[in-house]
Amino acid sequence: MTPFQDDAVKAAFDAMPQGPRDGLLQLRELVFAIADDLPEVPRVTEGLRWGQPAYLTPSRIGSTIRLGLPKSGGFAIYANCNSSIISDFAAAYPNWDVIEGNRAVIFTKAKQIDPVRHGALIKSALTYHLRK
Repeated sequence: MTPFQDDAVKAAFDAMPQGPRDGLLQLRELVFAIADDLPEVPRVTEGLRWGQPAYLTPSRIGSTIRLGLPKSGGFAIYANCNSSIISDFAAAYPNWDVIEGNRAVIFTKAKQIDPVRHGALIKSALTYHLRK
């Protein structure tokens, strides 16, 4: 597991229920794995935004990704709702995932995470401003 960059982020994960936490930790690892394969993204920093673990790139490169627990249950990966990240993802992979508006992909189980499909979503967010 990738070491936590911020004790507050670790505490946020530790406070989550076990089932969703396992899925969110899997998504966290996928964020770092995808970022490591993107030479145009020099570093991804980890912090909290709105109390949720968030992954940020240097300005003008990508858009923030957040991981959290939606009110509807399960766990989610969130993107900026003013971007086209989620809608582009939903158009590329229609009817594959539960999409919440233009802001999130919702999961109920960690086994729903597809490293290729959801890796494409993460890559899209981490390079968002380079493509626009």
